[in-house]
Amino acid sequence: MRLSSESSFRFPGLVLLGAATLALSYTAGAGGDGRIDRFAQLRAELPTPNVYRTASGAPGHEYWQQQVDYRIDVALDDETQTINGSEAITYHNNSPDELRYLWLLVEPNLYTPEAHAVATSLAPNLDSGMSFDGLKAMMERATFDGGAKIKNVRDLFGNDLAHTVVNTTMRIDLPKPLKSGETFEFSLDWQHKVNPSKTIGGRTGVEFFEEDGNYLYEMAQWFPRLCAYTDYMGWQNKEFLGRGEFTLEFGNYVVAITVPDDHVVASTGVLQNPEAVLKPEWIERLETAKTSDEPVLIITKDEAAANETTAPTGTKTWTFAAQNVRDFAWASSRKFLWDAKLHQGAEGDPVWAMSYWPKEGEPLWSRYSTHSIIQTLDVYGKFTFPYPYPVAISVNGPVGGMEYPMICFNGPRPEKDGTYSEGTKHGLISVIIHEVGHNWFPMIVNSDERQWTWMDEGLNTFCQFLAESEWQDDYPSRRGDPANMARYMTSEAQVPIMTNSESILQFGNNAYGKPATALNVLRETVMGRELFDFAFKEYSRRWMFKRPEPADLFRTMEDASGVDLDWFWRGWFFTTEHTDIAILGVKQYRVDTQNPEVEKELRRQKRDARPVTLSDARNADLPKYVERYPALLDFYNTYDELDITAKDIRTYEEFLGKRSDEEKAMLESETRFITVELENQGGLPMPVILEAHFADGTTQEVRVPAEIWRSNAATVTKLIVADKDVTKIVLDPHSETADADTSDNVWPQEIGDGRLRLTPNRERGGRGNPMKEAQDEAQRMKRKSPDVAGEAAAEDDGSQEGDSSDGDN
Repeated sequence: MRLSSESSFRFPGLVLLGAATLALSYTAGAGGDGRIDRFAQLRAELPTPNVYRTASGAPGHEYWQQQVDYRIDVALDDETQTINGSEAITYHNNSPDELRYLWLLVEPNLYTPEAHAVATSLAPNLDSGMSFDGLKAMMERATFDGGAKIKNVRDLFGNDLAHTVVNTTMRIDLPKPLKSGETFEFSLDWQHKVNPSKTIGGRTGVEFFEEDGNYLYEMAQWFPRLCAYTDYMGWQNKEFLGRGEFTLEFGNYVVAITVPDDHVVASTGVLQNPEAVLKPEWIERLETAKTSDEPVLIITKDEAAANETTAPTGTKTWTFAAQNVRDFAWASSRKFLWDAKLHQGAEGDPVWAMSYWPKEGEPLWSRYSTHSIIQTLDVYGKFTFPYPYPVAISVNGPVGGMEYPMICFNGPRPEKDGTYSEGTKHGLISVIIHEVGHNWFPMIVNSDERQWTWMDEGLNTFCQFLAESEWQDDYPSRRGDPANMARYMTSEAQVPIMTNSESILQFGNNAYGKPATALNVLRETVMGRELFDFAFKEYSRRWMFKRPEPADLFRTMEDASGVDLDWFWRGWFFTTEHTDIAILGVKQYRVDTQNPEVEKELRRQKRDARPVTLSDARNADLPKYVERYPALLDFYNTYDELDITAKDIRTYEEFLGKRSDEEKAMLESETRFITVELENQGGLPMPVILEAHFADGTTQEVRVPAEIWRSNAATVTKLIVADKDVTKIVLDPHSETADADTSDNVWPQEIGDGRLRLTPNRERGGRGNPMKEAQDEAQRMKRKSPDVAGEAAAEDDGSQEGDSSDGDN
């Protein structure tokens, strides 16, 4: 049986039906034969499974982690913006190792002139000038000392312990080795000044309101706390440089916070002494909020405004307790409004959803903050596990977006007149979803943030995308949609996702956007929602209150789904390759009937449809020699090879007589065999999604797994079988693979359509030079940061996470 080619829209190249082309992709040194195998299993890239971490991605039967419990007394001096604290710490050595010293994080030391983060910060471009506020901030940052002054470190019996401060960490030398299974108790006193948020931003800070002379404090990384000691690297005591966040141990906290008696405190944990610090009417409103369908104002706007004008007469101590948390944060101000709702989700225990904000947040915060918390609790709980803590709090203050157990700090506010744009509204909703969502990653699924930012930011941004999708139709999510990540993945200044937090370029794209996009592509295109959701929930459940590494995520997703994803992890997480698949050509075939009445007529139609060459057209009117001598004309002048002869009929009848009924049916088939030749120009193997358009106006979608590239990573040809003529083929019709160049995703190719924008002429010396202007613009674009998503300025400057790199929505 022969196939006849009815039409051909293609570039030169081999076409094999349903198989890879013969030419293979070679790179010197890639393997024994030089061929790139992008479907090789991850072996050297991942650590060897052991008794602590299994090959399935689950915790091993000898998995362990340390526990650290804290009792803290801290006092806030509102006059000097200083805190004084004392803490008693109980360290549980659950490891199999003997420890001779302990390492603590002392992150307030980031705010000293000697801090490496300050010393290694790059100079601004002073040629462009600077604002007064900018100059003030630069000068204050160079001289401000907010470092922790360690007053003493003592053991349980009051004996001084030798200790050494090393930048943002401190080593305590133990009086004797701490054996496996033993505990060690010690205490320390410290003091530090809170950094002013206007000039010295950070994950913590104090905001001053000039209009009423009051302060709002958001306190994070405010007390010395233990570094993590782990099975995979020992002490995680890498210096804090401002970006790679915190690797911490779970424990139980009792924290007494002493503040001016007109302050209201929001905190990690559950308030232990409400009658001592809350007004009776506030307690009554909290009772109402237990059964209300809407958030209830516990402190009203009028009450908060009145409180701003009073002076404190003393202090109050707010005591909070938190169980099984890895950190502790709090906020305090006399300016707070406060609302609350006791939310009962589909699973789990009821949760207090609460928000605190100054009047400057009205009316935006009372309308959206607590509802955004509730949305997060519901959606994250559905895709992972129910929220296990009793409280979830959102606070408005100087920090743009930052997360801690049970509490987060979020920045968006309306204009001074109370109006706000759509962007501000969605910015508030998104940052609250993101920061509350961090309770799951990394506050409960406790990844190593100092090493792998993407393990909490990327996973959380993906879940944020899911929650935003369920907030309203067409929610303007910034990250998660593959089309939004395509251009970044072709930029030069990028590093693999699997890069240490402090070494990442284009921080927001790399640690947030790309991993979130990768998970979305996994869910929608590679695995499908059912398999992905089951596996992702299994990963989340396995590692609740434990410390996963990247291999544990990779292995669990494969183990729970039954899908080989090594090629995906390697391409998306270990390389900077991008998706760019092109259609090189399309051919359509039908079965050759071998009936001369059919086939010769088709050939005649094609011949007659050929264009007349220019020479033939010009030669048509020339006098011909045979016209002068007609006797020279004979049979061959009138013979047409496409005329049907008796021999043609006889040959066809003989051929047909030897065919079975099944073979005769094949010869009469109207089936079309369409071959689509594809080239992987970006290097990243991805599924192939084709949409075939037919002459009758219908379409057919063909979804091909990424394994089509396993034999040849460069070019393949895919066969589509149809019963009608194809008119167009579209690659990636739903923009689901992050294809960086869609101009070659349609066959026949379409003419691009753009708009030429004209700008006013530049005048230099009274006369412009258009060519010089074009050259200058080209050079300017060449020098620009390659962060094509436009986020580098905010997210690569090493500034506080709330400014940009975390709650930057």
